[in-house]
Amino acid sequence: MHMNVSAEAAGTDLRPLSARSVVLSLLLGTHPPELPVKDLVRLVEPFGIGGSTLRAALSRMTASGDLRRTDDAVYGLSERLLTRQRRQDEAVRPRTRAWHGDWEMLVVTASGRGPAERADLRTRLTALRLAELREGVWLRPANLVRALPADLLTTTESYTCRPARPAPELAASLWPLTTWSARARALLARAAESPLPPDRFTVFAAAVRHLLTDPVLPPELLPPDWPADRLRAAYAAYRAELGEPTPPPGD
Repeated sequence: MHMNVSAEAAGTDLRPLSARSVVLSLLLGTHPPELPVKDLVRLVEPFGIGGSTLRAALSRMTASGDLRRTDDAVYGLSERLLTRQRRQDEAVRPRTRAWHGDWEMLVVTASGRGPAERADLRTRLTALRLAELREGVWLRPANLVRALPADLLTTTESYTCRPARPAPELAASLWPLTTWSARARALLARAAESPLPPDRFTVFAAAVRHLLTDPVLPPELLPPDWPADRLRAAYAAYRAELGEPTPPPGD
């Protein structure tokens, strides 16, 4: 069963980014993900973020483990956020293979887990683009080129299956495809009509977050005119504008 998404969420009522959000978005889109303070000061200035506000944010982010700082005043992403960057890069360039009708299925076998552990497992399975059919049963078409983390297999059992339910109907029940498509189109429209650099930055930061939730289904399971590739192409063009190459497909 998929989550209900409000009509407002399908639009592009984007909130201004905080100093922390701007810094993280800049570093997540930079390869390697590190920048000197002088460059960060220059890059955040169009957002109305002054030097003192930036330095206070950098200090808090370093203390909280978001960033690491070198002796020459260069800030980079922590190991935890490097994992997030790899996910983001993969969202922009997912690796797929031809689909022949098989589905991946993971069944949660661990018991006695607390709420925090269950929530963490749900987050991890969702990030792997699996959807929950019923409590403890997660699946998706077997068209992604990616290995499941080894430690995940200590709490789940992995299977290959072919559900009797028609695949397009099953996919539509697992993911909010209509809502996802509507928001992607709204982001594309907003990007096309946003000439100011801060506005474009905010729109494309939202676009990357949206691509992280793309189920990356086989074409035959998608609604007509699915906009994910257009959103990826628009983001790649934006990165080219900034002089930042599009990352290679994820491992």
